[in-house]
Amino acid sequence: MKSTFSLSKVCLASATSIALLVSSATSFAKTELPDLGTAAVNTFSLEKETKYGDAYMRAIRSSAPILSDPVLNQYLTELGNKLVAHSSGVKTPFYFFLIQNDEINAFAFFGGHVGIHSGLFLNADNESELASVIGHEITHVTQRHLARSIEASEKAGPAALVGMLGAILLTVAAPQAGIAALATTQALATQAKINYTRSHEKEADRIGMQVLVDSGFDPNAAATFFNKLSARYRFTSKPPQMLLTHPLPESRISEARNRAAQYPHRYTPDNLDFQLAKARIQVRFSNYNEQAALSLFQKQLKNNKTNFNEALQYGKALALFRLERFEESSEIINELLANDNSNLFYIDTKTDLLLESEKYDEAINLLSEQYELKPTSQVININLANTYIEAGMAEKAIPLLQESIFLDKDNVLPYQLLFTAYQKVGNSSLEHYTKAEILALNADYKGAIDQLNYAHQKNGDNPLQLARIEARIRQFKQDDRELEKLK
Repeated sequence: MKSTFSLSKVCLASATSIALLVSSATSFAKTELPDLGTAAVNTFSLEKETKYGDAYMRAIRSSAPILSDPVLNQYLTELGNKLVAHSSGVKTPFYFFLIQNDEINAFAFFGGHVGIHSGLFLNADNESELASVIGHEITHVTQRHLARSIEASEKAGPAALVGMLGAILLTVAAPQAGIAALATTQALATQAKINYTRSHEKEADRIGMQVLVDSGFDPNAAATFFNKLSARYRFTSKPPQMLLTHPLPESRISEARNRAAQYPHRYTPDNLDFQLAKARIQVRFSNYNEQAALSLFQKQLKNNKTNFNEALQYGKALALFRLERFEESSEIINELLANDNSNLFYIDTKTDLLLESEKYDEAINLLSEQYELKPTSQVININLANTYIEAGMAEKAIPLLQESIFLDKDNVLPYQLLFTAYQKVGNSSLEHYTKAEILALNADYKGAIDQLNYAHQKNGDNPLQLARIEARIRQFKQDDRELEKLK
């Protein structure tokens, strides 16, 4: 699916990473992990973490260019869940999301939210390197580093605690204001606070590597990636955000290298899907223009020394598509599909090509066959729904989009397509209702309530829908009050 619904272009690079900088904990040996059921529970329960995490995520959607690309989102979610499955102390669901930003950064915050900058894909050479960063961030969540730091700050008094929570939210919603507020709040912190932060990073490095190994990835990937970043930015006056929030002294790199050496050597093959995801980001979501992207992949194909010729061909096909050289792009995608007819990256691009030439029936047949095989795939559901809308059959898109929302209620894209579908079928009440959900996902509860009032007016005599609208208005009013308290 070629369209993407990025929100405003305010960069979130420093938002929750700064939140992690205020964390506090001591370092634990592998056999001396804290009791995760009780750690930080006095001040910040898991219920509170979930509540705050949801509020902060809504603020992020309103201020950061989040990528709503179904193929990349499904890839990242599957990779993240593979790492979570091999993590200890998982107490909350995890939600992985991509931010379109070429800077190298990743961050984690309340309620299992893990944000990854697209720049990480651009700078990682293989999936193990990307997984090493994600595993590190997952560990920040499972060890409840942010919650434990908040419990520590409560000792400075209720005002300090409230100030920190509000400052973190401000940093998410308005980075510059938040940085200033957070600095003021932490003005009374001692040098021990910095030491706690270092302890958190050590703990996340150590446990994160165990997660990496248990998930089947190369333990050397963390040291390799660290070393590459350190060498690249050693003499720069402006290092990437990740090195500001996750410093890389030589001791940290050597510790990662020594830790990796303790594991038996094993061959860890790279994943084609990672290379396809990287190519997709290079062409569609980076600073490369159309011609530069095509030149990049043509050059790499000419000098190819990797085992992933398919990823290079895929990148070339995407670049040709951007240049509107659709026949050439289609030739490559058809050949790739002939060798791997269930690959979601290829199917998504094939769908774009078919829609471009208005071959709706062919696109519907392709996606319907895949839907029978993968009924819960967001890539297939959303592409099929979008095709129905483009083909003038919006009524068939509605149940598919409702299913997608049921599977992922935090994904804005199916709501946006559902809004379009209700417009096409002329259902004004549900059009406004869906618009309200989109605004609420972006923390605009007042705007959402206005849309629900319009939905109420347009509803007619459907008592069940009226009750649903009224219940949602009450919920959004409560959510808005709670969000204001956090500010």
